[in-house]
Amino acid sequence: MSVDIEARDLWKSYRLDDGGALPVIEGLSFSVARHEFVALVGPSGCGKSTLLDLLAGFQRPDRGSMTFAGQPVERPSPKGILITQKGSVFPWISAWRNLTFVLNGASQEEQTSRASHYLELVGLQDFGSAFPYQLSGGMLQRLELARALVVKPDVLYMDEPFGSLDALTRLRMRQELLRIRREEPQTTVLVTHDVDEAIALADRVFVLSERPMKITRIVDIHVDHPRSMADPRAVDLKDSILRDLGAIKD
Repeated sequence: MSVDIEARDLWKSYRLDDGGALPVIEGLSFSVARHEFVALVGPSGCGKSTLLDLLAGFQRPDRGSMTFAGQPVERPSPKGILITQKGSVFPWISAWRNLTFVLNGASQEEQTSRASHYLELVGLQDFGSAFPYQLSGGMLQRLELARALVVKPDVLYMDEPFGSLDALTRLRMRQELLRIRREEPQTTVLVTHDVDEAIALADRVFVLSERPMKITRIVDIHVDHPRSMADPRAVDLKDSILRDLGAIKD
């Protein structure tokens, strides 16, 4: 299986006001295969969002290297789209215009074709004229997905994208994401604090340490989709990951 993302010996720290340095990532190395879904779970503040920023090209490491499809990652690229919990849709334009806006430069025919396709893909084909404030939380998150997918990225970097949703909508969004990936697969790296979500979605879960971040364990999820969290294999995986994170004591 070909490798899409490769990180080699990444180091990252932040300069403090007193002149010192806050180490965030030290010596991190890993790879992600093409079309693989990897979830990152770890303690709050351990550097998960920083790692996504590095992979997406929004920050540069102090040391080490990152490649995507064999090419160095030096800046953001439309081949890799970052979706955050805060959202990036423009509230002052319609759902339709949010999609065509990011296709600036494409022909009118291409914009129309792709906007129609991706609104339908996420189930918002009847809401193209709606403004973001007129959409429910789940619908707004589906618009975020459509806006990311319309540029046809090769990789999605997702930073707690469903964190602000209620529990039921969050469950539905998991199923939506899996359905969309079956139709148009992308390499996906998801940051989440929800161990259930990581197990339900990912092919592999990277369990991360406290800052400075290291990978303490990589967990392969060998449970076929659709996954039930009541499946004894899923229950055992959840218990073992929670133990790794210190949330369950023996």
